[in-house]
Amino acid sequence: MVVRMMKRSSLAGGKYVSVHLRFEEDMVAFSCCTYDGGRKEKIEMENARERSWRGKFHRPGRVINPEANRRDGKCPLTPLEVGMMLRGMGFDNTTFLYVASGKIYNAAKYMAPLGQMFPLLQTKDTLALSEELAKFEGYSSRLAALDYTVCVQSEVFVTTQGGNFPHFLMGHRRYLLGGNAKTIKPDKRKLVLSFDDPNIRWSRFKHHMLEILHHSDIRGIAFRKPNDSIYTFPMPDCMCQQDGI
Repeated sequence: MVVRMMKRSSLAGGKYVSVHLRFEEDMVAFSCCTYDGGRKEKIEMENARERSWRGKFHRPGRVINPEANRRDGKCPLTPLEVGMMLRGMGFDNTTFLYVASGKIYNAAKYMAPLGQMFPLLQTKDTLALSEELAKFEGYSSRLAALDYTVCVQSEVFVTTQGGNFPHFLMGHRRYLLGGNAKTIKPDKRKLVLSFDDPNIRWSRFKHHMLEILHHSDIRGIAFRKPNDSIYTFPMPDCMCQQDGI
């Protein structure tokens, strides 16, 4: 899959951007965020929460505030928001994009804008044949491993939500590339301010995205602090010295 992705991005020297998109139904349901706000979405999210977390979200004293969750940066980014962010950061429609994800919630609706902004977009379903993926179906960890393998070799990795997948991947890439891995980990609190501003113009929006990118770059080259995970920040602890290995 990595070889295929590099071949398809041969016009860019085999370089591509990978995005870990966390917009699966269970992720959207657990966040208790509101998207289109329609009755259909509300019913689907209620059903999903009851299937996976019976009664947890209806316990006495539990208050669900979707607006506060969004302001706090706790809502998964939609594919459209990811696309807008990347375009604002300077990635144009010639960018080769690999999207790592589980089954996207309401994919036909939500993935269309991202595909329009990035027509060279690829996923494991487009890179691999259906018969090749068949042996992985039903095993979420194995499917995630396929995504992980393609993401680790990308020129740029974009993480949109927390979790073990991006944390291990960021550390793995830092280790492989001697700390020089390009990772975009946006501040979603700042993103929301731009996304939800009805009067913002594209020039201003782009300026905000570039500021977020710059801040992400600064954080990306930091060394591990005492309480940080060694899996996410393997440097300098796990980096072998050139002499006396």
